Amino acid sequence: MDIASLVGLIGACGMIIGAMLAGGSLGPFVDTASILIVIGGTFFAVMYQATLPTFLGHFGAMGKCFFPPVKKMEDMIERMVELAAMARKDGMMALEGQETPDKFFAKGMQLLVDGADEATRVGQMEAELEAMKVRHGDMQGCVKAWIDLAPAMGMIGTLVGLVIMLGNMSDPASIGPAMAVALLTTMYGAIIANVLFMPMLTKLENYTAYEVVYRQTVILGLRGVARGESPRNMQDQMVSLLAPKAQEKFEAAA
Repeated sequence: MDIASLVGLIGACGMIIGAMLAGGSLGPFVDTASILIVIGGTFFAVMYQATLPTFLGHFGAMGKCFFPPVKKMEDMIERMVELAAMARKDGMMALEGQETPDKFFAKGMQLLVDGADEATRVGQMEAELEAMKVRHGDMQGCVKAWIDLAPAMGMIGTLVGLVIMLGNMSDPASIGPAMAVALLTTMYGAIIANVLFMPMLTKLENYTAYEVVYRQTVILGLRGVARGESPRNMQDQMVSLLAPKAQEKFEAAA
C-alpha cells in the first residue's frame, strides 16, 4: 500500500471536516439535492464521455493510487546483468526458464531464446509499450473528466439553487434551503475535483511515466544481452537512468 496516498487523502479530508465541525456540526454541509447533482451528475457525465469498458476499468486504475504495482528498477537491472553474464558464458539457450521480475521482461527474454531478430523483438516490445500508454491514457482521461465535470456540475447546481430561490422570494422559509443547494454544490464540486481526483491523476501519471522508463530500460538491457555486450557496460547504461541515490548504490557495490 502507498502510505503517502492514504495519509494524504485522510489528512486533506480531515482538515476540511475539522473546519466544518469548528463551525458547529456537519448537518448544514449535507444536502441530498446537492449530492445528487454533483456526484450523480458527474458520474453519469463521465460514463457518457467514455466507452463502458474504459469507464468500468478506470475505477480499478484509481485503486492503483493506493495499491501500486511494485516494480523496482534496481532489482530488474541486477537480474538483467546476471542473465547477460549467463548468456555470454553459456549461450542464449541458457536463459530458457530463468526467473524474471515481470511478464514484460519474460516476454522479451523468450523472444531472445526463440531467436527473434532485433528488429522483430524491439518492434514487438515497443508496440506493447505504446499500447500500454494508450490504455493508461484512456483510464487517466476518465479521471481527468471527474476533475473537469465536477466543478461544472457544481456550477449547474448553483444555478438551480439560485433559480429556486428567486422563484420563491415570497416565501422566506424557502430561501435558506435554496441558497444551501446553490453554495453546497459548488463546494462539493471543488472538493471532488481538487481533493480527490486531481492528486489521483497526478499520481497515476507519475506511475505511468515510471512504467514507461522501466520498460524502455528492459528493452535496452535485452538489446545488450542479444548483442553479447559486457554486463558491466550494460549495467552502466541502465543505471544512468536511475535517480542519483540509486546510482550511488550500484557504484558502492561495484
